[in-house]
Amino acid sequence: MVNQNSVGMRGDATNWDEDSYRNSILQEREIQSGTIFRTVFAPSSKPNPDTIVVASSDGSVASYSISSCISPALPLGLGKNLIQKDLAGLLVAEPDCCLQGHDGPAYDVQFYGSGEDSLLLSCGDDGRIRGWRWKDVTKSDAHNPARGNQMKPVLDLMNPQHKGPWGSLHPIPENNAIAVDTQGGSIFAAAGDSCAYCWDVEKCKIKLIFKGHSDYLHCIVARNSSNQIITGSEDGTARIWDCRSGKCTKVIVPEKDENSRDLMSCVGCIALDASESWLACGRGRSLSIWNLPSCEQISSIFTHAPIQDVIYDENQLSILAVGAEPLLRRFDINGMMLSQIQCAPQSVFSVSLHPSGVAAVAGYGGVVDVISQFGSHLCTFRRVPV
Repeated sequence: MVNQNSVGMRGDATNWDEDSYRNSILQEREIQSGTIFRTVFAPSSKPNPDTIVVASSDGSVASYSISSCISPALPLGLGKNLIQKDLAGLLVAEPDCCLQGHDGPAYDVQFYGSGEDSLLLSCGDDGRIRGWRWKDVTKSDAHNPARGNQMKPVLDLMNPQHKGPWGSLHPIPENNAIAVDTQGGSIFAAAGDSCAYCWDVEKCKIKLIFKGHSDYLHCIVARNSSNQIITGSEDGTARIWDCRSGKCTKVIVPEKDENSRDLMSCVGCIALDASESWLACGRGRSLSIWNLPSCEQISSIFTHAPIQDVIYDENQLSILAVGAEPLLRRFDINGMMLSQIQCAPQSVFSVSLHPSGVAAVAGYGGVVDVISQFGSHLCTFRRVPV
């Protein structure tokens, strides 16, 4: 005999909408499986950070108001950019503007210039570098995801497509990272064909191609004071290049953790200090510090997980490093760990730093964690997929 009470407890399924339920599950999975590969603080005249821009795995480039996200005291739904909480309890933020930048993941985002006249640049898996005028992005009528998707880039560069045997064409190589030289009018790209490209911003043409790595490039920085760039590659080396001749002037082989042969040995991230005399290289689980004038390795640091991004903090004369674990670590130049902060993304792909000392980390799950100069969490949110 069927228990009538148990039937009643199951509820009335007359109005059950299977499609809506399925779509809600798929949307939740999409939100939690997205990845942010890069964050950057937008230029501002204010002393504290106001806007952060993120490049994501769905190809979007989106800007978020930090002040709107620091509103947990407001009732849910009243914050300008906080629309709901996800299943994990994280706030899901609506962007001020969302640009559909690339077909495939967007890997990097940078600003070319300063102030409202700067260009917002992004690069991605489709081999393009695209740029939008920041003042157009920040216009009030652009603070709408639909409006942002319709905004045309003022700069659109694409890597060359190389020919293979019998006239076949290779796929267009992706751009994994970009760096800029505003005085020289150049954008540098680290590409998937093992080459770095120097683009003339005004003419939208390639000025130089840097060849020498044996595998694809992960990262690139501009050493503008010496008219050089530095690249990091899957081949396990970092190379210093002369931007006048396009020649490699120095090959750097960062130390590898020999006890972890199963881990990747590529140079996945590099960073320069403000004097452009000190270079930090992340290779697998090791972080090495190099003095560039002498080309000597000063210290080497080994971590529990692969290092995925690194940046110098000039205010505290230290180095911030993140990787495949939910931690933001701070080291001095001699390799001593100064602090360790738990952060929200379970795997962190990007760390960026504002002049005020505020840091932003982001990564798997589309999660952004903004951390004050004192180590407290100002806000944590998850991006909305396009």
